[in-house]
Amino acid sequence: MPDFAAKLPASLAARTRDVRLLDGRVPALLVDPIRAEDDRRKPPMLLWLHGRTVDRFLDPGRHLRLMRAGIGVCAIDLPGHGDRFDASLQRPEEVPRLIQATLDEVDSVTAAAVKEGGFDPDRLAIGGMSAGGMVTLARLGMPHPFRAAVIECAAGSWRRLPWSPLASRIAHLDPIARASTWRPIPLLALHNAGDEWIPLAAQREFIEAIRPRSADPSEVELVVYEKTGAPQEHAGFGRFAADAKDRLVAFLRRHLA
Repeated sequence: MPDFAAKLPASLAARTRDVRLLDGRVPALLVDPIRAEDDRRKPPMLLWLHGRTVDRFLDPGRHLRLMRAGIGVCAIDLPGHGDRFDASLQRPEEVPRLIQATLDEVDSVTAAAVKEGGFDPDRLAIGGMSAGGMVTLARLGMPHPFRAAVIECAAGSWRRLPWSPLASRIAHLDPIARASTWRPIPLLALHNAGDEWIPLAAQREFIEAIRPRSADPSEVELVVYEKTGAPQEHAGFGRFAADAKDRLVAFLRRHLA
């Protein structure tokens, strides 16, 4: 078992279980949120997908804020990461394979997490950072059960990415190719203007393609930060980290109420 005291804030660790979903294959953190005393409903849940080379314990401040806001979290180790380490799935040239492998298990992981954590299957959100965010957008390009989505430093137009030649291996999953059939749901996209891995143009093009499909275009939000100080302007939001987390939590509270 992981040492929660070393990896998570104490108040978060007290309400977090480390479980193995799908017959023990998928390591996951399940966060039991703090609920209002008069709210007898099952709590909503965010399925969170981290980026390449990290694991399910990254950036627990997000989960702590969600816990306090009454929103549960299921944060998994992506294939080849964390407790299911496989170096071949962490190489940059294997991003397409990582996206496909994660996408293949999103639905079954979501169902297992809802059952294991006692979450509300009608109040689900999905989100992720970088590669996890691209899995999120690929999944939302097909029929899905999610009411809202949040993504960080990811993109929905893969043809504009530095690894676009590799993306031909999963071109059928490219979110912008499905923009014309996008089912409108509230979407919050957080991005750094100088992101060296995922150009802002690749995300802006996608946002502009799906926003007209929404009856309320304001429900599709793109927030751009300038000169954050984060590594490569990609790994987090640097001096804007607290603002990014606060925006994410407020967005989900609004749309999962």
